[in-house]
Amino acid sequence: MSTLKGACIIGQSGGPTAVINASAYGVIRTALDDENITAVYGAAHGIKGVLDDKLYDMSKEDAQELALLPYTPSSELGSCRYKMADPEKDDTDYKRILEIFKKYNVRYFFYNGGNDSMDTCNKISRYMASAGYECRVMGVPKTIDNDLFGTDHCPGFGSAARYIATSVMEVYKDAHVYDTGMVTIIEIMGRHAGWLAGSAALGCRYGAGPDLVYLPETDFSMEKFLEDVKRVYNATGKCLVAVSEGIHYADGSFVSEAKTSATDGFGHAQLGGLATILADIVKKETGAKVRGIELNLLQRCGSHLASKTDLDEAFLAGKAAVEAAVSGDTGKMVAFKRESVDGKYHCGVELLPLEKVANFEKKVPLEWINAEHNGVTEEFIEYVLPLVQGDPDRPMVDSMPRFVKLKKVLAE
Repeated sequence: MSTLKGACIIGQSGGPTAVINASAYGVIRTALDDENITAVYGAAHGIKGVLDDKLYDMSKEDAQELALLPYTPSSELGSCRYKMADPEKDDTDYKRILEIFKKYNVRYFFYNGGNDSMDTCNKISRYMASAGYECRVMGVPKTIDNDLFGTDHCPGFGSAARYIATSVMEVYKDAHVYDTGMVTIIEIMGRHAGWLAGSAALGCRYGAGPDLVYLPETDFSMEKFLEDVKRVYNATGKCLVAVSEGIHYADGSFVSEAKTSATDGFGHAQLGGLATILADIVKKETGAKVRGIELNLLQRCGSHLASKTDLDEAFLAGKAAVEAAVSGDTGKMVAFKRESVDGKYHCGVELLPLEKVANFEKKVPLEWINAEHNGVTEEFIEYVLPLVQGDPDRPMVDSMPRFVKLKKVLAE
């Protein structure tokens, strides 16, 4: 493969995570240090920054400040939810992207995101090839939902899983303070895949987990749910429930009534309010004191509970994307493969064609859900546990987190 010299762009897209900036730093730092990459630009708000010609010159940032990126939650370059048309149907956006690429001699494009972002990445890769413009395009995975196809797990998931499991354990302790009965229902993110809600069950190993867990991989029955809650509550006087926001009835309709309120930029239902709905129903059926709790955005911005394993692997994903592109790969996504080295968990990397990843969802295997469909198996726990390990040495000022402060100098 011939040497390709030119600038690169890194963009972030979709929902943020506690470690998405670690992947960005993996791309930026590796690209700045590579002699084949002549300039490194960060796209403001993902692909919209490319379309708007709003690019940050990352070489203008102080190296010590850049090094704080991994310890900063959310998407520091800015994110977006922008669905691009198929280039064969409408190539307006793609012509503009090509114009910007030529203006800055961009020969490397890295896009950091989830399912829809990999679709965007794939479309850009296809268009550049059809236009005869040599540009190596690589997808860098991220999503707390852990639903990207083809990779063992996704950067962002381990930290969110740790936050959820820890928070549920803390709620468990609070819910058991009084000698009066109480039912607590915790709503956890996950539209079609239940990896996050299932992670709440990690606390069961340490004596403070949910009694019941419901995932969207199986159909939800309100009658069965109420039977489960009553059984636990009548036996113990307490019941702690972890439920995925995307649970649905057998006809496919979401239990959450909020599905009709809004959709995101990709047409996905924006769910929410499920915990309150279920709490009201349980209260009417049992007369018990019931609390509904929605973790909401805290699941993806809680970097104070970030997993060191997750952070290190997020950086690895960005670094591997640059190294692969410089070596000649394009149209690929960096994926993780689980390995065992001397009997211990180890994360390896491989490259997957973008067309095999885009718009496919990885769900919790049915064999990892218990027979009653109200909990997960030990296999699920063993899968998640290695991903939540370790505490990053986070920079602090006055016992408060020190987040990165980029200059964000616009490219000329």
